[in-house]
Amino acid sequence: MEAHIPELSVIIVTYNHSAEIQPCLTAVVQNTKLRPLQIIVVDNASDDDTVDIARQITRDYVEEEVTVVLSKNSRNLGYTKAVNQGLQKATGKFLLLLNPDVVVFPNTIDKLISFLQNHPDCSVAAPQLLFPNFQIQPSCRRFPRRRDVLYEILGLNRIFPRSSQFNSWKMADFDHCHTRKVDQPQGACLLTTRAAFAQVGYLDERFRMFFSDVDWCKRFIEAGGKVVFYPEAKAIHRKGTSVYRYRRRMVWISHWDFIRYFWKHYPKVRSFLPNILVSGLLLKTGIIRWIFARASRKTQ
Repeated sequence: MEAHIPELSVIIVTYNHSAEIQPCLTAVVQNTKLRPLQIIVVDNASDDDTVDIARQITRDYVEEEVTVVLSKNSRNLGYTKAVNQGLQKATGKFLLLLNPDVVVFPNTIDKLISFLQNHPDCSVAAPQLLFPNFQIQPSCRRFPRRRDVLYEILGLNRIFPRSSQFNSWKMADFDHCHTRKVDQPQGACLLTTRAAFAQVGYLDERFRMFFSDVDWCKRFIEAGGKVVFYPEAKAIHRKGTSVYRYRRRMVWISHWDFIRYFWKHYPKVRSFLPNILVSGLLLKTGIIRWIFARASRKTQ
């Protein structure tokens, strides 16, 4: 029975990703030597050809010890619930959350797995992400503090770009060129082990789309594990393709999920007033961003 357990389960959530899913899936299959390999695609009610393309790729690799599980929801349940659906189906020894707009380099997944195998104190490993022009994409952040919201809204991080205080959250002091322990690498490509996942469980579905990966990383660390950025492994990330397409809706979801994050991780009575203030600021900026997104859409 052991021989039939996949070495790796890859969970990919799609929503109208017909332009991205083919290169994403092809890269996963061709650029890793791991077999057996399980790929789980959970589609959030796409109305384009995403599922058909994924199904065709399933047929193409049917003889390579690659199992592709396709699941299409009747409605868009949001990213977090869809990831959990994929995790429920996953049977691999290692679990990889992968965005459909990511294309992994040859041996990237193998390198991440080797790193976790050689560092049993690490729970999560993430690769270096690159823009399509191969420039390094800043992908790591520290856990957000309420003061970071204020710095962002006031623009202090941009006025004082070299300030370690105002730019702490987005790690402006990190060049993303060397291996280091981090709080939260971007959730576009996150690898964990079955044992680490068993400790922390599924993503928190109170977060519809944003900050569920941040919360997950925080829980791994609170459970005693380490989250590591490993730039020897690399991937192309077409950052925010879905967010850009539906940016008005994403504005609201991102701000609400940010508010949920602070209420979850700062629950004490003394945090009540600061949380109220931060929530108000986020709602206000959310309204402003929504108005600008709407105006931009009308002019296109």
